[in-house]
Amino acid sequence: MGQHAGDDRSLFQALVAGGRLPLFSLALGLMASGGAALFLAATGHFLPHDERFLGMTAEQLCSYHGCRVVHFMIHDRAAFGGVLLAVGLLYVWLIEFPLRQRAAWAWWAILFSGIAGFASFLAYVVFGYLDAWHGAATLALLPCFVLGLAYSWRALESPWGVRTLLTPGDRPAWRSSAGVGRFCLMVASCGVLGAGATILILGSTAVFVPEDLAYMGVSVDELRALNPRLVPLIAHDRAGFGGALMSAGAAVIAIIWCGRPSRAWWQMLALAGAVGFSPAIGVHVKIGYTDPLHLAPAVAGALLYAAGLAATYRSAHTRQHEGMS
Repeated sequence: MGQHAGDDRSLFQALVAGGRLPLFSLALGLMASGGAALFLAATGHFLPHDERFLGMTAEQLCSYHGCRVVHFMIHDRAAFGGVLLAVGLLYVWLIEFPLRQRAAWAWWAILFSGIAGFASFLAYVVFGYLDAWHGAATLALLPCFVLGLAYSWRALESPWGVRTLLTPGDRPAWRSSAGVGRFCLMVASCGVLGAGATILILGSTAVFVPEDLAYMGVSVDELRALNPRLVPLIAHDRAGFGGALMSAGAAVIAIIWCGRPSRAWWQMLALAGAVGFSPAIGVHVKIGYTDPLHLAPAVAGALLYAAGLAATYRSAHTRQHEGMS
Protein backbone atom coordinates (compact mmCIF):
# COMPACT_ATOMS: atom_id res chain seq x y z
CA MET A 1 0.00 0.00 0.00
CA GLY A 2 2.78 2.42 0.96
CA GLN A 3 4.63 1.71 -2.26
CA HIS A 4 1.51 2.35 -4.35
CA ALA A 5 0.80 5.58 -2.46
CA GLY A 6 4.36 6.71 -3.08
CA ASP A 7 4.09 5.89 -6.78
CA ASP A 8 0.80 7.80 -7.02
CA ARG A 9 2.34 10.84 -5.34
CA SER A 10 5.36 10.66 -7.64
CA LEU A 11 3.13 10.50 -10.71
CA PHE A 12 1.02 13.41 -9.46
CA GLN A 13 4.12 15.49 -8.73
CA ALA A 14 5.55 14.69 -12.15
CA LEU A 15 2.31 15.76 -13.85
CA VAL A 16 2.26 19.04 -11.93
CA ALA A 17 5.98 19.73 -12.28
CA GLY A 18 5.82 19.08 -16.02
CA GLY A 19 2.82 21.37 -16.40
CA ARG A 20 0.68 18.60 -17.85
CA LEU A 21 -1.91 18.45 -15.07
CA PRO A 22 -2.86 22.16 -15.26
CA LEU A 23 -2.93 21.98 -19.06
CA PHE A 24 -5.07 18.84 -18.99
CA SER A 25 -7.42 20.70 -16.65
CA LEU A 26 -7.57 23.51 -19.21
CA ALA A 27 -8.37 21.08 -22.03
CA LEU A 28 -11.06 19.30 -20.01
CA GLY A 29 -12.56 22.64 -18.96
CA LEU A 30 -12.80 23.71 -22.59
CA MET A 31 -14.46 20.45 -23.56
CA ALA A 32 -16.92 20.73 -20.68
CA SER A 33 -17.76 24.30 -21.70
CA GLY A 34 -18.23 23.20 -25.30
CA GLY A 35 -20.50 20.37 -24.23
CA ALA A 36 -22.58 22.75 -22.12
CA ALA A 37 -22.94 25.17 -25.04
CA LEU A 38 -24.08 22.35 -27.32
CA PHE A 39 -26.59 21.15 -24.72
CA LEU A 40 -28.10 24.62 -24.34
CA ALA A 41 -28.28 25.03 -28.12
CA ALA A 42 -29.97 21.64 -28.49
CA THR A 43 -32.58 22.48 -25.85
CA GLY A 44 -33.14 26.03 -27.15
CA HIS A 45 -32.60 27.64 -23.75
CA PHE A 46 -30.77 30.80 -22.76
CA LEU A 47 -28.58 31.01 -19.67
CA PRO A 48 -30.24 32.65 -16.64
CA HIS A 49 -28.03 35.75 -16.83
CA ASP A 50 -28.84 36.10 -20.56
CA GLU A 51 -32.52 36.23 -19.69
CA ARG A 52 -31.90 38.72 -16.88
CA PHE A 53 -29.91 40.91 -19.24
CA LEU A 54 -32.60 40.82 -21.93
CA GLY A 55 -35.52 40.94 -19.52
CA MET A 56 -37.17 38.17 -21.50
CA THR A 57 -36.92 34.41 -21.90
CA ALA A 58 -36.11 32.43 -25.04
CA GLU A 59 -39.78 31.40 -25.21
CA GLN A 60 -40.90 35.03 -25.16
CA LEU A 61 -38.38 36.07 -27.80
CA CYS A 62 -39.41 33.06 -29.88
CA SER A 63 -42.87 34.59 -30.34
CA TYR A 64 -41.38 37.31 -32.58
CA HIS A 65 -40.42 36.93 -36.25
CA GLY A 66 -41.23 33.24 -36.42
CA CYS A 67 -38.65 32.40 -33.72
CA ARG A 68 -35.87 33.08 -36.21
CA VAL A 69 -34.00 35.46 -33.90
CA VAL A 70 -33.76 32.70 -31.29
CA HIS A 71 -32.76 30.17 -33.94
CA PHE A 72 -30.05 32.52 -35.16
CA MET A 73 -28.66 32.84 -31.62
CA ILE A 74 -28.79 29.06 -31.18
CA HIS A 75 -26.82 28.56 -34.40
CA ASP A 76 -23.97 30.75 -33.09
CA ARG A 77 -23.91 28.90 -29.78
CA ALA A 78 -23.97 25.43 -31.33
CA ALA A 79 -21.04 26.31 -33.58
CA PHE A 80 -19.19 27.83 -30.61
CA GLY A 81 -19.68 24.67 -28.55
CA GLY A 82 -18.36 22.40 -31.29
CA VAL A 83 -15.24 24.50 -31.76
CA LEU A 84 -14.53 24.55 -28.01
CA LEU A 85 -14.72 20.75 -27.98
CA ALA A 86 -12.29 20.63 -30.90
CA VAL A 87 -9.82 22.97 -29.18
CA GLY A 88 -9.89 20.82 -26.04
CA LEU A 89 -9.15 17.69 -28.09
CA LEU A 90 -6.28 19.40 -29.90
CA TYR A 91 -4.76 20.44 -26.58
CA VAL A 92 -5.02 16.89 -25.21
CA TRP A 93 -2.96 15.59 -28.12
CA LEU A 94 -0.43 18.41 -27.85
CA ILE A 95 0.00 17.76 -24.12
CA GLU A 96 0.11 13.98 -24.29
CA PHE A 97 2.47 13.59 -27.24
CA PRO A 98 4.81 16.42 -28.39
CA LEU A 99 4.80 18.41 -25.14
CA ARG A 100 5.40 15.27 -23.11
CA GLN A 101 8.39 14.67 -25.36
CA ARG A 102 9.56 18.23 -24.54
CA ALA A 103 9.01 19.60 -28.05
CA ALA A 104 9.16 23.40 -27.92
CA TRP A 105 6.82 23.88 -30.88
CA ALA A 106 3.92 22.33 -28.94
CA TRP A 107 4.45 24.80 -26.08
CA TRP A 108 4.40 27.76 -28.45
CA ALA A 109 1.35 26.35 -30.26
CA ILE A 110 -0.62 26.20 -26.99
CA LEU A 111 0.60 29.69 -26.06
CA PHE A 112 -0.51 31.37 -29.30
CA SER A 113 -3.72 29.37 -29.55
CA GLY A 114 -4.59 30.18 -25.92
CA ILE A 115 -3.85 33.88 -26.33
CA ALA A 116 -6.22 34.01 -29.31
CA GLY A 117 -8.96 32.39 -27.27
CA PHE A 118 -8.53 34.27 -24.00
CA ALA A 119 -7.94 37.65 -25.64
CA SER A 120 -11.32 37.47 -27.38
CA PHE A 121 -12.91 37.91 -23.95
CA LEU A 122 -11.52 41.44 -23.90
CA ALA A 123 -13.59 42.27 -26.98
CA TYR A 124 -16.72 41.94 -24.84
CA VAL A 125 -16.17 45.37 -23.29
CA VAL A 126 -17.24 46.81 -26.65
CA PHE A 127 -20.74 45.36 -26.31
CA GLY A 128 -21.88 46.63 -22.95
CA TYR A 129 -22.57 43.05 -21.86
CA LEU A 130 -20.43 41.05 -19.46
CA ASP A 131 -21.30 37.36 -19.51
CA ALA A 132 -20.85 36.40 -15.87
CA TRP A 133 -20.62 32.66 -16.54
CA HIS A 134 -18.18 33.13 -19.39
CA GLY A 135 -16.16 35.45 -17.19
CA ALA A 136 -16.11 32.91 -14.36
CA ALA A 137 -15.02 30.12 -16.72
CA THR A 138 -12.27 32.35 -18.11
CA LEU A 139 -11.02 33.19 -14.62
CA ALA A 140 -11.06 29.50 -13.68
CA LEU A 141 -9.21 28.33 -16.79
CA LEU A 142 -6.69 31.15 -17.09
CA PRO A 143 -4.59 29.99 -14.08
CA CYS A 144 -4.46 26.48 -15.58
CA PHE A 145 -3.18 27.99 -18.83
CA VAL A 146 -0.57 30.20 -17.15
CA LEU A 147 0.64 27.64 -14.59
CA GLY A 148 0.70 24.82 -17.13
CA LEU A 149 2.85 26.79 -19.54
CA ALA A 150 5.09 28.10 -16.74
CA TYR A 151 5.82 24.63 -15.37
CA SER A 152 6.19 22.94 -18.75
CA TRP A 153 8.61 25.66 -19.92
CA ARG A 154 11.32 24.26 -17.65
CA ALA A 155 11.09 20.82 -19.20
CA LEU A 156 11.48 21.90 -22.83
CA GLU A 157 14.59 20.83 -24.70
CA SER A 158 14.93 24.27 -26.31
CA PRO A 159 12.61 26.71 -24.50
CA TRP A 160 13.24 29.60 -26.86
CA GLY A 161 12.64 27.43 -29.88
CA VAL A 162 9.78 29.50 -31.29
CA ARG A 163 11.58 28.98 -34.60
CA THR A 164 10.51 25.35 -34.40
CA LEU A 165 7.05 26.52 -35.47
CA LEU A 166 8.59 27.20 -38.87
CA THR A 167 10.18 23.76 -39.12
CA PRO A 168 8.02 21.07 -40.73
CA GLY A 169 7.68 17.85 -38.80
CA ASP A 170 7.59 15.89 -42.04
CA ARG A 171 8.74 16.57 -45.59
CA PRO A 172 6.63 14.47 -47.99
CA ALA A 173 6.92 15.05 -51.70
CA TRP A 174 4.34 17.68 -52.54
CA ARG A 175 3.04 15.63 -55.45
CA SER A 176 2.57 12.57 -53.27
CA SER A 177 -0.74 11.70 -51.62
CA ALA A 178 0.67 12.71 -48.23
CA GLY A 179 1.94 16.02 -49.60
CA VAL A 180 -1.33 16.90 -51.30
CA GLY A 181 -3.26 15.88 -48.18
CA ARG A 182 -1.11 17.99 -45.94
CA PHE A 183 -1.59 20.96 -48.27
CA CYS A 184 -5.37 20.52 -48.17
CA LEU A 185 -5.34 20.35 -44.37
CA MET A 186 -3.21 23.47 -44.13
CA VAL A 187 -5.43 25.49 -46.49
CA ALA A 188 -8.56 24.42 -44.60
CA SER A 189 -6.97 25.29 -41.25
CA CYS A 190 -5.79 28.69 -42.48
CA GLY A 191 -9.37 29.25 -43.60
CA VAL A 192 -10.59 28.48 -40.07
CA LEU A 193 -8.12 30.98 -38.63
CA GLY A 194 -9.16 33.63 -41.16
CA ALA A 195 -12.85 32.96 -40.58
CA GLY A 196 -12.33 33.37 -36.85
CA ALA A 197 -10.62 36.73 -37.28
CA THR A 198 -13.37 37.89 -39.63
CA ILE A 199 -16.17 36.85 -37.26
CA LEU A 200 -14.41 38.43 -34.28
CA ILE A 201 -14.04 41.73 -36.13
CA LEU A 202 -17.59 41.49 -37.44
CA GLY A 203 -18.91 40.83 -33.95
CA SER A 204 -17.14 43.93 -32.68
CA THR A 205 -18.44 46.15 -35.49
CA ALA A 206 -21.38 45.44 -37.81
CA VAL A 207 -22.36 42.20 -35.99
CA PHE A 208 -24.44 40.89 -38.93
CA VAL A 209 -23.90 40.17 -42.61
CA PRO A 210 -26.82 40.73 -45.04
CA GLU A 211 -27.59 36.98 -45.14
CA ASP A 212 -28.09 36.96 -41.35
CA LEU A 213 -30.68 39.74 -41.48
CA ALA A 214 -32.40 38.15 -44.48
CA TYR A 215 -32.72 34.86 -42.59
CA MET A 216 -34.22 36.56 -39.52
CA GLY A 217 -36.40 38.81 -41.66
CA VAL A 218 -35.53 41.91 -39.64
CA SER A 219 -33.26 44.94 -39.78
CA VAL A 220 -30.82 45.98 -37.07
CA ASP A 221 -33.11 48.86 -36.15
CA GLU A 222 -36.02 46.45 -35.73
CA LEU A 223 -33.92 44.25 -33.47
CA ARG A 224 -33.01 47.26 -31.35
CA ALA A 225 -36.66 48.29 -31.21
CA LEU A 226 -37.64 44.80 -30.12
CA ASN A 227 -35.04 44.83 -27.34
CA PRO A 228 -32.17 47.34 -27.10
CA ARG A 229 -29.99 44.71 -25.42
CA LEU A 230 -30.46 42.07 -28.09
CA VAL A 231 -27.75 43.21 -30.49
CA PRO A 232 -25.06 43.48 -27.75
CA LEU A 233 -25.88 39.93 -26.63
CA ILE A 234 -25.64 38.57 -30.17
CA ALA A 235 -22.40 40.51 -30.74
CA HIS A 236 -20.97 38.91 -27.60
CA ASP A 237 -21.81 35.44 -28.94
CA ARG A 238 -20.23 36.22 -32.29
CA ALA A 239 -17.00 37.48 -30.74
CA GLY A 240 -16.75 34.36 -28.59
CA PHE A 241 -17.23 32.12 -31.60
CA GLY A 242 -14.66 34.08 -33.61
CA GLY A 243 -12.07 33.82 -30.83
CA ALA A 244 -12.66 30.08 -30.49
CA LEU A 245 -12.18 29.61 -34.25
CA MET A 246 -8.92 31.55 -34.14
CA SER A 247 -7.73 29.40 -31.25
CA ALA A 248 -8.62 26.20 -33.10
CA GLY A 249 -7.09 27.39 -36.36
CA ALA A 250 -3.80 28.32 -34.70
CA ALA A 251 -3.54 24.95 -32.96
CA VAL A 252 -4.40 22.89 -36.05
CA ILE A 253 -1.98 24.79 -38.28
CA ALA A 254 0.86 24.10 -35.82
CA ILE A 255 -0.06 20.42 -35.48
CA ILE A 256 -0.30 19.85 -39.23
CA TRP A 257 2.92 21.70 -40.01
CA CYS A 258 5.11 20.74 -37.03
CA GLY A 259 3.64 17.41 -35.96
CA ARG A 260 4.94 14.15 -37.35
CA PRO A 261 2.09 12.19 -38.97
CA SER A 262 1.09 9.08 -37.04
CA ARG A 263 -2.00 7.08 -36.23
CA ALA A 264 -2.74 9.24 -33.15
CA TRP A 265 -2.03 12.44 -35.11
CA TRP A 266 -4.52 11.45 -37.82
CA GLN A 267 -7.18 10.22 -35.42
CA MET A 268 -7.02 13.41 -33.35
CA LEU A 269 -7.29 15.63 -36.44
CA ALA A 270 -10.23 13.57 -37.70
CA LEU A 271 -12.07 13.74 -34.36
CA ALA A 272 -11.39 17.46 -33.88
CA GLY A 273 -12.57 18.16 -37.42
CA ALA A 274 -15.75 16.15 -36.93
CA VAL A 275 -16.76 17.87 -33.68
CA GLY A 276 -15.78 21.27 -35.05
CA PHE A 277 -17.41 21.20 -38.48
CA SER A 278 -20.47 19.02 -37.82
CA PRO A 279 -22.36 21.28 -35.38
CA ALA A 280 -21.41 24.42 -37.32
CA ILE A 281 -22.84 23.06 -40.57
CA GLY A 282 -25.56 20.80 -39.19
CA VAL A 283 -27.23 23.53 -37.12
CA HIS A 284 -27.76 25.60 -40.27
CA VAL A 285 -29.72 22.75 -41.83
CA LYS A 286 -31.66 22.22 -38.61
CA ILE A 287 -32.85 25.83 -38.36
CA GLY A 288 -33.33 26.32 -42.10
CA TYR A 289 -30.51 28.84 -42.55
CA THR A 290 -29.29 27.33 -45.80
CA ASP A 291 -28.28 30.36 -47.83
CA PRO A 292 -25.69 28.98 -50.30
CA LEU A 293 -23.43 32.03 -50.09
CA HIS A 294 -23.39 31.88 -46.31
CA LEU A 295 -22.76 28.13 -46.08
CA ALA A 296 -20.23 27.88 -48.93
CA PRO A 297 -17.05 28.71 -46.91
CA ALA A 298 -17.86 26.24 -44.12
CA VAL A 299 -18.84 23.45 -46.51
CA ALA A 300 -15.80 24.06 -48.73
CA GLY A 301 -13.54 24.06 -45.67
CA ALA A 302 -15.04 20.81 -44.38
CA LEU A 303 -14.70 19.10 -47.76
CA LEU A 304 -11.11 20.26 -48.16
CA TYR A 305 -10.29 19.10 -44.63
CA ALA A 306 -11.92 15.70 -45.29
CA ALA A 307 -9.96 15.38 -48.53
CA GLY A 308 -6.76 16.13 -46.63
CA LEU A 309 -7.56 13.44 -44.07
CA ALA A 310 -8.31 10.91 -46.78
CA ALA A 311 -5.07 11.66 -48.60
CA THR A 312 -2.91 11.44 -45.46
CA TYR A 313 -4.60 8.32 -44.04
CA ARG A 314 -2.23 5.75 -45.49
CA SER A 315 1.03 7.54 -44.71
CA ALA A 316 -0.08 8.39 -41.17
CA HIS A 317 -1.17 4.83 -40.39
CA THR A 318 2.05 3.24 -41.61
CA ARG A 319 4.17 5.19 -39.15
CA GLN A 320 5.94 2.92 -36.69
CA HIS A 321 6.18 5.36 -33.78
CA GLU A 322 2.65 6.48 -33.04
CA GLY A 323 2.29 9.96 -31.60
CA MET A 324 5.93 10.98 -32.11
CA SER A 325 6.31 14.73 -32.55
